[in-house]
Amino acid sequence: MQLNPFNDNYFMKEALKEAQKALEKNEVPVGCVIVCENQIIARAHNLNQKLNDATAHAEMQAFTCASDYLGGRYLNECTLYVTLEPCVMCAGASYWTQLKKLVYGAKDMKRGYSKLSENILHPKTEVISGIMASKCSELLTTFFEKKR
Repeated sequence: MQLNPFNDNYFMKEALKEAQKALEKNEVPVGCVIVCENQIIARAHNLNQKLNDATAHAEMQAFTCASDYLGGRYLNECTLYVTLEPCVMCAGASYWTQLKKLVYGAKDMKRGYSKLSENILHPKTEVISGIMASKCSELLTTFFEKKR
């Protein structure tokens, strides 16, 4: 039997490292990684404040980086690990990339794509939710409590 250390928890921990970077920059602490064949090909975190850009979500940054790395716009062999359920914009972008798999931690009860419709994602995209959800939520809760 061969053990594979590269599992959903491993990659979500990497996404959490990115969320921590966002927190240190006073950005909403959302982070993600994109994985292809057990290799991280993109890392990103929210950069809305730094770039003064409402669309500079972690996922959008990662899609651009991964597409550049692969030399094409389709990510149909890739998995996105993100600490917070994607918003409608990011879910829509994942549709156009034909993302193979989406794994997210915390559910976004206010702005998550699933609040509107599950059909925003590409029909072939597999979804796994709740991976390390409490740890992902904790970062966000801490950030917003300090803002109040």
